[in-house]
Amino acid sequence: MTQSFIHIESPNYLRLQDLSTPPDWQGIFGNHNRLALEIGCGVGDFMLKTALDQPDTNFVAIDFYNKGCDKTCRRIDRHGVSNVRVVRDEARAFVTERIPKGSLSAIYINCPDPWPKKRHRKRRLVNREFIEFLLDYMVPGADFFFATDFDDYGIDVANALPGITALENQFGPDLYRHEFPGYHLSKYMRKFMAEGKQIYFMHYKVK
Repeated sequence: MTQSFIHIESPNYLRLQDLSTPPDWQGIFGNHNRLALEIGCGVGDFMLKTALDQPDTNFVAIDFYNKGCDKTCRRIDRHGVSNVRVVRDEARAFVTERIPKGSLSAIYINCPDPWPKKRHRKRRLVNREFIEFLLDYMVPGADFFFATDFDDYGIDVANALPGITALENQFGPDLYRHEFPGYHLSKYMRKFMAEGKQIYFMHYKVK
């Protein structure tokens, strides 16, 4: 997919070509705090609020879109946030090459592309196979968060998660909830809710 290129000048933006495989995240952040990942940071409003709430967590926020990475960097730079680094890359490749196995304390995936046409649904990022892939990179007790505004995407993921025995549902017996107090809403979530759509929230922990 062709993107208009925006040159990002931010101390919190990491260029793939400058990262080792895997990177020394403790060295990059300058501390030994736990590491969390947001897949698809959009314009960075969710990441900003979450990072401010958790100053003792190091966050890596990735997005495939250069424009989103730029907006995220501008947002966190304006607020002087030092516990977020932003990278432009595709999710599976980034995790495979840049995240050490057994290192993530949390993964956040909010409103990924729903590929609404039936013939395109196989392109959706989040399914059982992808979640099982992520498990290798998470520590015991790590949190997995997923949210979508798209009904059948939410129901599909909600029905897949209970079959993954390494995960424990934090909303049980509910498979999902439409409200999640304390979980920050992204710009897209607020937009969808203003249109009368419901958000499907899921929260699991690695056993």
